[in-house]
Amino acid sequence: MGERCISKECLDTTGFSYTLSLINGKYKMTILYALMEFGVVRFNEMKRYIGNISYKTLSVTLKELEADMLIHREEYPQIPPKVEYSLTERGKSLIPILDGMCEWGENNRL
Repeated sequence: MGERCISKECLDTTGFSYTLSLINGKYKMTILYALMEFGVVRFNEMKRYIGNISYKTLSVTLKELEADMLIHREEYPQIPPKVEYSLTERGKSLIPILDGMCEWGENNRL
């Protein structure tokens, strides 16, 4: 079998590229990390945890993660409204990757 040549390859067709397309964004990894660490999280708790994120950006990012089937949104019919977010099974399958990133960060922090 011949050697692979980078000039004949395309990053867009790799699993790496697909995974990156799902988790790419300023706050997506932070949201996934929070759900990994805390399980079920309400919208305002997430907002307080992240800090410098607007309500609109948080809402849009959560909708994107939900559309990608990485998180589940549970809305309770009550006043005031209550909405909780958690990882789906698909989202939970990212936990080893998130754990690896956390471990790497702890071991390589300057």
